[in-house]
Amino acid sequence: MRTELRIVAAVGSLPEIHAVGGLSARRTGVDTVHMIGTAATPLGGDELDIRIVVGAGARLTVRSVAATIALPSAATPLSAAHWYFEIGAGAELDFDPEPTIVAGGARHHARTTVRLAADARIRIRERVQIGRTGEDSGEWHGDLIADAGDIPLLRHRLQLGSGSATEDVISAPRALDSELVYPDDRAAESIGLDGVLLPLAAGGSLRTHIGRALAAQTV
Repeated sequence: MRTELRIVAAVGSLPEIHAVGGLSARRTGVDTVHMIGTAATPLGGDELDIRIVVGAGARLTVRSVAATIALPSAATPLSAAHWYFEIGAGAELDFDPEPTIVAGGARHHARTTVRLAADARIRIRERVQIGRTGEDSGEWHGDLIADAGDIPLLRHRLQLGSGSATEDVISAPRALDSELVYPDDRAAESIGLDGVLLPLAAGGSLRTHIGRALAAQTV
């Protein structure tokens, strides 16, 4: 199944939503949208294409109502998601959905592209967990490409789970919590034994934390 979701925010109007396939969204505030699953996706062979556009001067907050579970199909274990974010001049995006859970035997590849004006503001968070309870054999591959104006901001690739470069029988990470913030002038910082906050040369920061399991959320 192919899923397409478009969310467009503009000054002076409610966010527009266009959806086809297994993912939709609902307006839950003047500038807030929650993504909602309408069918079991992604299954092996599924492709998700999500585009979020925040026009000049607009603000948008995006959340989701539940975790995303990537499952294998009878034909293939591999599914893919392509995320595209475009944030205009003076605009602001806060994107923080529930985690992606890669079930045992599934392989999920995510590619995220961010294009933002030099004076835009973003917070984009991604959380991934390999395996449900008792499972340990899923695989996740993520690319994050971000540009601020005409300047490259970030080129980042991570892999988790079976067959990845980080695979280790004794202590392989199975969870990722990553957050891109722009602008941000915080200095580099180690966060415990498995996390780090890195300032980016063009401005902003990337915080990455890996471990065996995602930390419980507090309200």
